[in-house]
Amino acid sequence: MNTDFAPRGVWRIVAAREIAVKLRDRNFLVSTVVTIVAIVASLTITGFMSNRTDEIDVAVVGTGADQIIDTANGLAQSADEKVTFTARPQPDVAAVEQRVRDDEVQVGLVSAEPGGWRLIGDSAQNDDAATYLTAAAQQLAVQRNAAAAGLNLEQLGRGGAVTYDLLDKSAVDPGLARIASLVFAFLFYTASLLFGMGIAQSVVEEKQNRVVEILASAIPLRQLLIGKVFGNTVMAFAQLALFVGAGLIGLAATGRGDQVATIAGAAGWFIVFFVVGFLALASFWAVAGALATRSEDLQSTAMPMSMLIMIVLFAGIFLTDTWRVIASYVPVVSIVAMPARLAEGAAAWWEPVVALILMGVGTYGTVLVAEKIYRRSLMQTQGRLTMRQALAVED
Repeated sequence: MNTDFAPRGVWRIVAAREIAVKLRDRNFLVSTVVTIVAIVASLTITGFMSNRTDEIDVAVVGTGADQIIDTANGLAQSADEKVTFTARPQPDVAAVEQRVRDDEVQVGLVSAEPGGWRLIGDSAQNDDAATYLTAAAQQLAVQRNAAAAGLNLEQLGRGGAVTYDLLDKSAVDPGLARIASLVFAFLFYTASLLFGMGIAQSVVEEKQNRVVEILASAIPLRQLLIGKVFGNTVMAFAQLALFVGAGLIGLAATGRGDQVATIAGAAGWFIVFFVVGFLALASFWAVAGALATRSEDLQSTAMPMSMLIMIVLFAGIFLTDTWRVIASYVPVVSIVAMPARLAEGAAAWWEPVVALILMGVGTYGTVLVAEKIYRRSLMQTQGRLTMRQALAVED
């Protein structure tokens, strides 16, 4: 068959085959389901743990200890902290220390001279106890001293009230934004490596088994490349969409539904950036397979792609401030850098548009170069090639 007259849309057949192979791959399906379950479960567990009340038993000795415990509970409730203190009265200080050593209580509270209190821990300090029991004891002491001076707490604290107003009440919690940026980086790394290596492995197996010679007689190599890239990009997009959707559902389950909209916007941009960027990555993964002659050669020919993906991963994790702004406009790196900035609320509406245009231009140029290398190296079966050698081969 003369491939010059092959239908231009034959790539659709190749793409459909790539998708069908993935959908029949039990390992792929199981890993996808397991990952979705793990995402939802981890976020749900995190939400449960964060909403769980931490109960602290306090062994106490001394007049007024119960009042300190009650006041500490009131302070914790006012601060919206999930912690409660329960007094466990003891006959003497020795009994308090023994119960602390035996881990029957988390902390001890005993009266100390002159007129103060002493907290007792075992081998580490309980931060909640140190914060709220200390504040409660100090508040009660101020209240007694104020009464002795003929004042009340309102008079004593006049002029000291402080309020905290947020200029942007819709802003995302910085901790949540940081987690989102890390998730974007790891999703990029996982999907790029999983689907990219799958493309390279498929190409080199067809080349090693001489199947590519049959395909080349029926399908233009350009159409074969387009089909492989498009089919795997569709599957990568579908898998990422499922992961992101599971993450948003899990986030809503943690009680942070008010911030889902902002994170969902950043996640949507991440998927768009990934799809456009993965077209370029997938093309060069196919090149890595075409340059190899045997499966054993992939470790060498795929090394540049593995290094690039690792660099993008580290950039998404470690870059901050000005460097992250610059990275958000660099094609491929912007896949994780720009959505991370959007999650933080640090990017204007037009910035992802500009970055996406730059990504599209870069992807177009990259695909053209990759297609030329792929076409020139795929039929070379004498040994492993370098990119320079492949470019020197005549069409």
